[in-house]
Amino acid sequence: METTENSKAPLIIFVAVLASLLEIIDTSIVNVALPTMMGNLGATLEDISMVITGYAIANAVVLPLSAWLGERFGRRNYYLGCIGLFTITSVACGLAPNLEFLIIFRILQGLAGGALLPTSQTLIYEQFPKEKAGIAGAIFGMSVMVGPALGPVLGGYLTDTLGWRSIFNINLPLGLLALMVGAACIYDVKHEEGHKKESGFDALGLILLVAGIGCLQYALERGEADDWFSSKLITTCVITSLISLPTFVWWELRVKNPIINVRLLKEQIVVNGTMLMGLLGFYLYGVLFVLPVFVSNVFRYTATQTGELFIPGSLVTMALMPLIGRMMVGGVSVKKLIFVGLTGLVVCMLLLTHLSPLSSKEDILHALYVRGFALAFLFVPINSGILSQFKGHAMGQVSGLLNLSRQIGGSIGIAMVGTLLTMRSHQNYVDLASKVSLLNPTTQQVYYQGTSSMTKKMSSGVGMIKEDKAALTSIKHRLDGQVFMMSFNQLMWIILIVFSLSYIPWYFLKLRVKPTGVVDSH
Repeated sequence: METTENSKAPLIIFVAVLASLLEIIDTSIVNVALPTMMGNLGATLEDISMVITGYAIANAVVLPLSAWLGERFGRRNYYLGCIGLFTITSVACGLAPNLEFLIIFRILQGLAGGALLPTSQTLIYEQFPKEKAGIAGAIFGMSVMVGPALGPVLGGYLTDTLGWRSIFNINLPLGLLALMVGAACIYDVKHEEGHKKESGFDALGLILLVAGIGCLQYALERGEADDWFSSKLITTCVITSLISLPTFVWWELRVKNPIINVRLLKEQIVVNGTMLMGLLGFYLYGVLFVLPVFVSNVFRYTATQTGELFIPGSLVTMALMPLIGRMMVGGVSVKKLIFVGLTGLVVCMLLLTHLSPLSSKEDILHALYVRGFALAFLFVPINSGILSQFKGHAMGQVSGLLNLSRQIGGSIGIAMVGTLLTMRSHQNYVDLASKVSLLNPTTQQVYYQGTSSMTKKMSSGVGMIKEDKAALTSIKHRLDGQVFMMSFNQLMWIILIVFSLSYIPWYFLKLRVKPTGVVDSH
């Protein structure tokens, strides 16, 4: 039996990588197609944004539930069912006749897709040969890294050549391939003697969890666009989340058959691990949000070009991950690897704080190469180091918590960066505009230089009849550029300071057993 299982190991990791790639790419692939979808469906930007928000909320809700659902229906049945549902709802999104149906199918797609990442992760540690679990985790980690970079590039290409519906329909052949191969190689691991499936159903716990996570995710996704607490809906969501989540924890500690074993959070390794993943998600999503804004403003890059900018760094991560896996198998300390990764990201942020309008593409690529190097030392060691400490159902639950903390951290990062960008831009504009006046000698010099160098033909070419208006417009553009750069640099320092807190959970992270040892799920 062991030989058969070992022979199926490459197929198992193939399914895990393919299924995870489908889910991760679908998170970002839609962003590029939004303008085309707006025109085709006759929707406003606010309306069409629910296509992204609905998917993110459904993803966040199902992440902590994936282990419980897998235990209830069987890991194999649940995993293959999610792949099948994800494929069907993807096609349904591509065939949606209007925005309302598209949002409904997109939410269903998120519910199915949210389980793919944590369940794939758990399957690798359950079903891959024990002595190769580190290398298997490294190969799986490649999909996690390359997915976000491929999304905008693939989405832009498909939208331009085949239309926006193709970004959903392309999941059909790939999903069917993952489903067929998975059905042939994935099996349910037998439970330990004495371990019994719980037959009870914690309905109240499920309601509290869905309400708490769903409302929190909606508030984070829509808060900046709806001006936070100026919106009654956002205020209601925040209050609901603040009531539901603590009540959920209280209830789960008392119920006989909890959906999530919150007692796991008493384990220092789970607390510190989720904090690490949350801060890592904050960094990844925060930078991924603001850096495209920078290259769009400074280099006038399209979404596709921006996605291409991230690919070289992702390739560095992919190249290094198998090496990291072998280092872990060779007994290199997980904490040392994580320390290298954290320090690398700090160096990347320091490089990003020095960007200016005079920076070149190479300056950004250098920072992204450092980022790619650093991330290789983080995802596999953190996941392998923490998951190796648990078995069976607990392993699945911890995997779901790690992925949930990364997603919530990322949502906080996007919400915080978006809000601070608006606030700092406004404040910086007020500060700089007060110094830009024709009574100011420096401004006078720039103004007169502009009017003298701007011929009538040139001013007409930029839409201005008179040279003085063209000169004032030029000053305004320069002011806007300086305001953005000041805000961008301030944001980079804020992200750097927040992310530096990750050294605290790293310091307190204590592993009971080596992750290169037996990672047996049952």
